[in-house]
Amino acid sequence: MNPTGPSDEEAAALVRDAVAAPSMHNAQPWRFRYLRRARTFDVLSDFERAMPHSDPHARALHLGCGAAVLNLRVATAHKGWSPETTLLPDPADRTHVASVRLAGPASGEHELAPLYPAIHQRHSSRDPFEERQISEPLREELATAAHAEGATLTFPTSWHLQEILELFQEAEARNLTDPGSGQDLARWTGDSASVEATGEGVPAYAYGPRKRGGKAPMRDFGPGGRVAERDAAQFERNPQLALVGTVHDRPEDWLRAGQAMERVLLLATLLGLSASFATQPLEWTDLRWPLRDPSTGTGFTQVVLRVGYGPTGPGAPRRPVSQVLDIEP
Repeated sequence: MNPTGPSDEEAAALVRDAVAAPSMHNAQPWRFRYLRRARTFDVLSDFERAMPHSDPHARALHLGCGAAVLNLRVATAHKGWSPETTLLPDPADRTHVASVRLAGPASGEHELAPLYPAIHQRHSSRDPFEERQISEPLREELATAAHAEGATLTFPTSWHLQEILELFQEAEARNLTDPGSGQDLARWTGDSASVEATGEGVPAYAYGPRKRGGKAPMRDFGPGGRVAERDAAQFERNPQLALVGTVHDRPEDWLRAGQAMERVLLLATLLGLSASFATQPLEWTDLRWPLRDPSTGTGFTQVVLRVGYGPTGPGAPRRPVSQVLDIEP
């Protein structure tokens, strides 16, 4: 660890780790500014990458930025620094979602460093998972990871899980006939060559197979036969869903939930689990509310994850660090 702070090349490497984070439709709604003298990374949201219909309040945008903040914290802890993180440091600038100062050496957040190998191993998997259940000790371990970031993680069962699956069916039916949903999806999907060239969006090779049966809530990224060679597959009859929730529903809570989501995903990767995102009912205000904890009737669901044992998904492209990082004295 360099006591004067990382070099420009090291700062770029830390941002390369940060941008491996997931975001809705791989829109990558972030920018970074590294201030050399202050040894501080400013994380900035990029509202040009927002989805006006599917995410009108920019909640999912903040979730993605929060995930990038978590990756940055993990990477700096791995390098021996103690990342001191402040959320929404400038009330006058809504794009300034976080600042991460590299204090050192790493102490209070040393437990983050072991997650580092998962940063570039974690990829969304849109393939069928096994019917094998995740053990209760592993579920508790994942819940503890979310709690460390100020969020909750629960695995709905019985009638609550069935109700959630019905909400997904309703959301999918709405999306099929909703022009705005189709426009958001069309902007961030495309053939593999075009997505690789721009470094953003979901490439065709990451769509996964079309669902022939099963109850797993899967979004079809290639509707209408846009990818002729896609296979169809039977998905889980008993999908395992995990809900990330917060007590309140403010931008700060969205950022915390994004960090919790990514911490859970990195730990799940190290535990040999695969995961994908299921966001359809979260895109409809009236469908999102029933997702909350039925035992208390309070709280706000921020993320729905499909988790289980299955193949690792392919990595989606990322924009070059030179496009998202500015370095200042």
